[in-house]
Parts: sequence; C-alpha cells; structure tokens
Amino acid sequence: MTSYSCAQRLRGLMLLGAAILPAAPALAQQSAMQVETVVVNGTRPIAESESAALFVQKNSDSLVAVAAADSVGRLPDQNIAQAAGRLPGLAVERDQGQARYISLRGAPNYWTTLSFDGINVVSPEGRDARFDTIPSAIASQIVVSKAVTPDMPGETVSGNVNIITRSALDYDGFRFTGKAGAGTAVLGGRSQTELSAVVSDVFPAGNGVIGALVSASYYQRNMITDNFEIDWERVDQDTRPGSETRFWAREFENKLYRLMRRNTSVSGRLDWAPSSDHNVSLRSLYSIFLDDEARDNYIFDADDRQADLVPSTAACSTAVNPTPTTTGYADVCIGNTPLTGTLYGVDINQRSTLRAFRQSVFTNTLEGNHNFADGWHLNWLGNFTESKDDRSVVGEARWDSPSTRDLRPTVNYNFTNPQFSVPQLFTTNQLSGPTRFQAGTQVFAIDTFTKPLSSLRHLNAVDTTTAYTAKLVVSKDVPFLGGDANFKAGMQFDNRTKVANEKEILLNTAARFTTVGIPTTYTPFSLDKAFQGKVPMGYTFRYFDTLQMRDAIAAAKANFPLTPIPANNYKVREQVLAGFFMGTMKWDWGSIVGGVRVEQVENQGTADATVGAATSQVTAKASDTLVFPSLHINYNIDDTKKLRVSFNSGAARADYDQLRPNVVVNDSNQTISGGNPAVKPERAYGVDAYLEWYVEPQGYLMAGVFYKEVKDVLYTQRRTFGSAALNSGGIDRSGYAFTGITNGGDGRLYGFEAAAQMQLEPWTQDLGLPDWMGGFGISANLTLNNSEVTKPAVSGIPARKVRLPGTSDMVYNIGGYYEKFGLSLRAQYQRRSTWMDGIADTLADAGDTYWAADDELDLSARYAVSESVEIYADASNVLNQPGRRYSEPGNLLTATGIPTSRTDRYTIEWERFGPRYGVGLRVNF
Repeated sequence: MTSYSCAQRLRGLMLLGAAILPAAPALAQQSAMQVETVVVNGTRPIAESESAALFVQKNSDSLVAVAAADSVGRLPDQNIAQAAGRLPGLAVERDQGQARYISLRGAPNYWTTLSFDGINVVSPEGRDARFDTIPSAIASQIVVSKAVTPDMPGETVSGNVNIITRSALDYDGFRFTGKAGAGTAVLGGRSQTELSAVVSDVFPAGNGVIGALVSASYYQRNMITDNFEIDWERVDQDTRPGSETRFWAREFENKLYRLMRRNTSVSGRLDWAPSSDHNVSLRSLYSIFLDDEARDNYIFDADDRQADLVPSTAACSTAVNPTPTTTGYADVCIGNTPLTGTLYGVDINQRSTLRAFRQSVFTNTLEGNHNFADGWHLNWLGNFTESKDDRSVVGEARWDSPSTRDLRPTVNYNFTNPQFSVPQLFTTNQLSGPTRFQAGTQVFAIDTFTKPLSSLRHLNAVDTTTAYTAKLVVSKDVPFLGGDANFKAGMQFDNRTKVANEKEILLNTAARFTTVGIPTTYTPFSLDKAFQGKVPMGYTFRYFDTLQMRDAIAAAKANFPLTPIPANNYKVREQVLAGFFMGTMKWDWGSIVGGVRVEQVENQGTADATVGAATSQVTAKASDTLVFPSLHINYNIDDTKKLRVSFNSGAARADYDQLRPNVVVNDSNQTISGGNPAVKPERAYGVDAYLEWYVEPQGYLMAGVFYKEVKDVLYTQRRTFGSAALNSGGIDRSGYAFTGITNGGDGRLYGFEAAAQMQLEPWTQDLGLPDWMGGFGISANLTLNNSEVTKPAVSGIPARKVRLPGTSDMVYNIGGYYEKFGLSLRAQYQRRSTWMDGIADTLADAGDTYWAADDELDLSARYAVSESVEIYADASNVLNQPGRRYSEPGNLLTATGIPTSRTDRYTIEWERFGPRYGVGLRVNF
C-alpha cells in the first residue's frame, strides 16, 4: 500500500530524467509537467507503479524495460537479479536456488553490465556482474537498456542494468518506509529474516531545497541444499568394442550444505537543488553479500586404480562377474556399464569444509547537473568504487581411505535415472590372491569405514578491485531541421585495478595435527545429528562439528605462517579513456539518436610465472583503440504506437584474471595454465526492430526482432600446448595439457521478443462487468533465441557449430494479479529452456555442458490495513524444481563421424533447495 500519489512518484522520476532519458532536460521537464494530469488515487500500487514504468519506457529515446519500486515490492524479490528477471527479454542464472546473473535476450551473462545511477560498477567477481549481492530495497527503479547509446561504456554489449537509487526528491517532505518479515525454508525447516527502512526529508535552502535520504536493508536466510554430482571421463584403458561412445563416472559424490546467506546494505544520499536549473548529488552505497557455508562432501573416487585395467580391443563376455581381478572401473568384461555396475574397494575422499564468502561493493559518487542560458547544459561526476571478493575457506579437513582395499567399501552404482544417484555400500572381502575381491555385508553408515585425516587447510583469498571514474558531458539544445535537438559531447576516464592475494596454511603430518589438536579419525570430529535434507543417498553420515573446525584453525593460525600461492596472485590495471559525440533529434513524428564512442584501452598486468620449481615475476602490457557507432530511430505511428529501429555495437573484454600474464607449469600433472594479456575483445554488432503499443488508458503490447553478429568469441581452451617455449632442465613440455582464454571463431545471435501488460479496470463498464472484476491484471513476455558460433578445430576434433554459452532458445514469464479493496494477490511463473554452460575442446570430460530447463513460481499476497500499514505473505520457489547440469558429447561425436543417441543422461550436478515462505509488515508514512 502506498500513501503517495502516482503523480508524486512520476515527478520524482523526472528529476532523475538526465540519467534515464537522453532527451534534453527542458523537454524532460515539459513531459513531467504534462504527466501531472494523470489519474491520482494511491490505492493501486501495482497498477500505479506499472504506469510509472511505462511512462519512462515510452518517453525513452532508446529501447528500455523498466521495473518500478512498488512493482518489485509486490513479489518476494530480495535481490536485483530476481526482480529484473521478470522483465521482457531477461533470463537469470541461479546459485543455491537464488537468481545471481542476468542474461539479456539470450546473450552471455558477461555481456550485461551493472550500473548505479548511470555509473558502471565492476562486480566483485569482475566482468561477470553478480546481481544477487544487491538488495532490491535500495532501488526506486531498475532500468534495463537493451540498445546501447554512445554515452554508455563500450563494454556494454547486450545491455545495461541501471539501478536508480532512491532520492528524497522522489517524495514531498518527510518520508518513512519500513518492512519487517520472517519466514521459513521448507527443506531443513530453517528460518529467514527480512528488514528494511528508508528515511528521507526535504528542507528549504534559500530559493532551493536539500533532500536527505538514508536507507538500510538486511535479509538473512538459512538453508539446506540437497545435491549429488558426477564427473565423467573417457578411459584410455577401455578399448573394448563400443568404447568410442562410452563415458565413465570418474568420481561421484554428495555435497551436503548447511548455509546461512545474508544481504546487507546501507546507503545515503544528499541532493541540493539551489534552483530549478542546478542540482548537486552526493551518493554513497555499501552492499555486502555473506555466504557462510558448512559443506560435507563424500566423494567416491572410482578411478583410483584405473591402471589395473589391462587394455584390449578384443570382444569379451559382458556377463556379471562378482569376483573380478580389477576394481571393476570401466571394465565391461565383468558386466559393468557406464550407468550401472559394481566397484570393489573404492577410495572415499571425504571433505569437511567451512567457508566464509564475502562480496561487497562500496560506491561513492559526486555529480552535478547545470542548465545555462541559450540551451547549454553541463553534467559532471566523480566516482570511487571498491569491490571485494573474499573467497576464504575458514578450514577444510580431508579424510581419505587407506590403500588397503578390504578397508574400503564395495559400491553398487546406478545412474540410469538422471535425477538420482543412490549408491549402495558393502564391505569388501578379499579372496585368494592379492587382487581378487567380492562384496560382503551391506553397510548403511558410511562413517563405519576407516578414513584417517590426511590434511587440514586454511585459505585466505581476497580479490580487491578499485575503480576511479571521472566524466564530463556538455550538451546544447538547438532547433534542428524543423524540430528540437540536443547535441552532446563528453569524455570519461576509468582507472581500474584488481589485486588478487591468496595465502594458505596446509598441514599434512601427524605432528602438526597434534599441534593444532584436531582428531585424526572422523567420529570425534562429528556431530550425532540427523540428516536435514531429503535427497536419497543410500547411506547415512554425520555432519562435521563447525566449532571444532574453528578451534583447530585458530590453533593453526597461532602456530604456522600463511604461505602465498603464486599461481593465483596477480595485479591487473585497466585504463579506459573514452570520448563520445551524440545527437538526439526530435520531431512530431519521433526522434533519432545517433553518434559514436571511441575508447582507448590500456592493460598492464603483473603476476608470477612458475615453471617447475622456479618462480619469477612477469609484467605485460597491451593496448587497443575501439570505435562504437550507434543509431536509434523512433517513429511515432500515432500517439500510442512506436516503431523503434536501432544499430549498435560493443566489445566484451576478457576478465581481469584471464588477462593476468602468469603461467603455471605443473610437471607432476603435466599441465600448463595461465592468463593471456594479448587476447582480443569479443566484438558484437547488432540491429533491433521493435513495435510498441501503449494501450489507452493503460496497457502495453510489444513485439520485436533482434540480431547480433559476433566476432572473436572468447572461450576457455583446453588443448595440447604444442610449443617448446617452456622446455627447460631437459624436460619437454610441448605435450602438456594447456588451459587458457583465447579467441574462437565468429557467430551470430538472433531472436524474437514479445510482451503484454493489461488491466481489466478501464474496460469493466464497457463490458458490463461488475466493479470488483476491475482488479484483475496480467503480464506476459516471451523471448525466442537462436545462436551459433564456429568453434575452431583443436586436438583432432574438427571445427563445429555450437551455441553461444548462456543462450536459451526460449524464455518466458507469465504473471497475473488481483488488486482491489486494499487486497493485492499476485502469481508469477517464469521458465528458461536449456542453455549451454561450457564448450568442450575434446571428449575428455564427456563433451559440452548444459543446464537443464529452469522454471519457478512465486506467489504473494498483501492487504492494506490502512493507508500506512500493510501485511504481506510470500511464497518462493513453490514448484521446488531441481537445478540440473549435464554433459552432452553428441555434438563432438557427430563431428568425428561416430553416430550417437540421446546423451543428456550424463548428469554432472543436481541440486534441490525447497520452497520458502514468509510473512511480514510494511509501513509507509
């Protein structure tokens, strides 16, 4: 429920017009005056907020989608990713069941940039903007730009998600908004808490005003996650007939999570408007995402004794043999298949991991907007942002089976159902001869098997990115060819530095275990506590004791020093000097926005290169000049219909860790990995054509098509090194396996998008319907994609066509609501079809990887007790669908001429998180 009017909200939005609309400020102010005549009642918060969002969309001179704050508040959207994911053309990627990354119109998620009030912000992770670190409570609007304009950074390829923060000038006088809620997660019966508050006021200052606003939010959820994972591989020793299409589970495991996640934000804003022509804004925001995780891993190391299998190309009997001379791994001659079979004397690698992830953004902006005589305008700003990605591991204890095979379990595995992995455990009996075994008695408690402590590790890993931005824009309103125009020129300088610093304590001897006081057998380190999840596992286990872990690590830190990890430490600096010129020309029939942006990019990286036992520091530099033209034509078919056609361009640069100049050679594993400072940016050129119909008195219909041409696609390559450059000490490293970022082939992405948003209220009387039916409304959107990239030939696999990673063929949202008599009910369903997660170079890991289709249903109910008080209830993830990632070798098999059948059965990861329910109270006055 809101106690302020739609007109007040829109008047506040127009004060931010310079950040949203590229039109001249004078024209924006004129539009704001006209909007004062819209219907004002304040009793339909969903309808009114949608009206405010549609007003911004309609008056924008480029293609945008907008979510207003009240619309966000009508659904259980605690972070920006989930709130924005309901807009047309947007899809989300989830972690632990919660929206994290945003993909625009099917493009890779790193093509989407994040900004606050128009200033691009580097995510704690780097180029992959994480949106779950940002609470939705800080936003008055979410403006998604799908067509890039010259005043936007060139790294914005598919679009930008701009968080318009709340301002005191959004409201008249004193304002307080508060929210308090609590709830539960069904899986594990764990609690969640939500709190937020916004306080603002406007004070007279001479002939002008000063607006002050402070906001804070806190959202905590405790979670249990059900999980199983399988790691597939080709087996060199499996050379029997049919081996070309066989992939075996190298290891399979359960990751059993106990989580507590928290989003906290604090922001403040001062706006000074000494007159209607000048205003200065000081904005500061701190947001932090905390993920405290206790994870129990039980990993069955199936290929521990892979070498016991003697290669042979001869056919053999596949009848079941319960007393083999091998472990049974990849042995079709005892009746085993990749999906069912028995393994004898399997190594258990158990991990007890306590992690404390922290991701924070601290951004500060001083900005001024000034209107002068003769139509001149000046915008200036300075910004400092610090992002931190703290991936520290409080402690990890590893417990491993002894080498004696009859002390290990015999395991029956069955992966025929891709939704289940339920191994059965037995004792292992040794028969005559040292290599002959059979299954004994079934065992249900996995901790019955001996697993001595093998190591204890503490990791301190923090990446810090500092960014300084300075921007100056001068514009002028002029008559132009019978219309009105605003010509704008600007410069922007960004200086970003990312420093990665990793150190660890690793203990792996009995004497050191005694020093820190950790038990060397598992049971004394565990809790006698029932499993809190619901996934069938085939065995019981004991959770590790987090308090004992903390005590052991505290003793380790007191007695042993932290040691740097050279392979993961680096410093990369990026400087971008940009200039742009653009014009916005307006006539009665519509508008044209066009211009060009030029960016000079310089990168310098310093890192350690490790070859064998020798480490040395390496510094590398690279520079590039990039030109980004764009053109947007907006034609008013009539007062309610618009045709938008645009051409735009952008470039996605490799992430900072991928640009680091280090190389790490591991002679034991015969691997080489590192960064690539010389990798080229991924270039994209796109066209859009959209038809929009703003139905009177309120509604929205849209349909459009889009196309992007992609050059020099970035992907992580895994291949044979094939060079003698790193040979030394008599070691030939040319045959080592190399992993690193590189440029692939070219490709394209095209698709269709449609959206509808309607309310029944304006037509109830004409249709002869009762007044109460006017509360119904509906929104729906659909995006259809098709993408194709040429993957270069590598390691004997010929060039082939693949999807762009992150691309779903179909994304749609359907929502309905009822809002009348103080009651608001809403249901929202969203579905995203299968999308590619990673491109494989070879069949070594069973081919390309995909995420299965994802769908989610959220429900909400609100009732306005009074104009200032509202109670609410939310239900999230009602369908409780699992997340599933799988490998698909079929494309590679076909490329090599080998026929294949359905292969999405190769599950890599399966997780379920459970529904969440919450109730609470909102107040506004």
